[in-house]
Amino acid sequence: MHLFPVAFVGLLQGWNAAQDFVVRMEKKSSAVSGFYKLDWKKRVEEVASFSGLTEPQRKLLMEGKPLGFAVADKITENAISVHSLPLSIATNFIVNGKEVLVPMAIEEPSVVAAASNGAKLCRETGGFSASADPPVMIGQIQLVGAKDAAASAKRLLDSKAEILKFAEPFAENIAKYGGGLRGFSARVLSTARGDMVIAEFHVNVCDSMGANTINTILEGVAPKIAEISGGNVRLRILTNLALMRMLRATAIWKKETIGGEAAVEGILDAWAFADADIFRAATHNKGIMNGIDAVVLATGNDWRAVEAGAHAYAAFGGRYTSLTRYRKLPNGDLQGEIELPLAVGTVGGAIRSLQSAQVALSILGVKSAGELSCVMASVGLAQNFAALKALSGEGIQRGHMELHARNVAASAGAVGKDADIIAGQMVKEKNISASRAEELLKQVKEG
Repeated sequence: MHLFPVAFVGLLQGWNAAQDFVVRMEKKSSAVSGFYKLDWKKRVEEVASFSGLTEPQRKLLMEGKPLGFAVADKITENAISVHSLPLSIATNFIVNGKEVLVPMAIEEPSVVAAASNGAKLCRETGGFSASADPPVMIGQIQLVGAKDAAASAKRLLDSKAEILKFAEPFAENIAKYGGGLRGFSARVLSTARGDMVIAEFHVNVCDSMGANTINTILEGVAPKIAEISGGNVRLRILTNLALMRMLRATAIWKKETIGGEAAVEGILDAWAFADADIFRAATHNKGIMNGIDAVVLATGNDWRAVEAGAHAYAAFGGRYTSLTRYRKLPNGDLQGEIELPLAVGTVGGAIRSLQSAQVALSILGVKSAGELSCVMASVGLAQNFAALKALSGEGIQRGHMELHARNVAASAGAVGKDADIIAGQMVKEKNISASRAEELLKQVKEG
């Protein structure tokens, strides 16, 4: 298949390879019809052509072994092997007017399918519009033992200019790239152990996630903070609740495209449930993070930090609630929005060591951490919309089990077309089990 609307496919038959490539580059689209039906090699070829991957990057994808043990042994402690996850592609995404194929590292097929479907259904309204705040992270220094915590905090605030000047040498590395110190504050925190003073630095970390940068600055400036405050330094660490690094994405789904007024009302009711009930909100937000985490993993970022920040933000107003919001527009269409902190990078961390992460970033074609975050937020919204649409309609189990059947067939030892045949038969029989897969595989092999 070619990377543009299916209507054009017939017009291109018979063109030579050079003409075909030119047209694909001029009209490239992430709406790849039947992508899941292509064999492995053709999928890689489609993605490579769309994203302009180098030959070594193509080879890396085809080999299916992106991380050698020698590298793994350097990245982590006590390594004994390499644990792999499938690297999939979510299709149909348009983010801020740009066609995007989205790499997702995840073992659950329904997540990739749902994200692709959610994106497909809003293509006619322009896809997703997203924006990212400047990449400013917050680092905290905990001070205990001050005789008067309020007076201690005031001394720090009064010395703000002096403190920031003292901290500059520790921020030199990031300042070279246009980042660096952006602010300082101090506050009193009442705890079970008594009043503490929390000094906070605001740092623009550019295209990195920022943990190492922040922690270096905090450890360097801590003695000065202790001297001025009269307290004892304890923790010096960034916070993953990156409230100064927020992401927002929005999309509109036409009511006619998603099933009419009844579908719109169903989605609104499903969202209102999550907005009001913590038990539903937990699963609602978990579904959002299914999509976001898969992109975070594919690009070599810290999914644990992203998860922590997202769920903390969901409870920031005093109760745990939905990360998304939906409303019906005057014309009856559905608008969805998502807002959450997203601290990710395109440089630093394990990204340099993980070749597969570099390939994933090349597939995305992003030029900055902010652009990457916009894609992630859009994926989260697409994922959530698709889940709410399914849940408020026929339910998720049918589609989930149809995709799950392929996993069961593969677990029984079926490969290629045999796996598809066996999965299809189990779905038809409504009997998706390992024992039935083994029986069917035996029948297929016997002819």
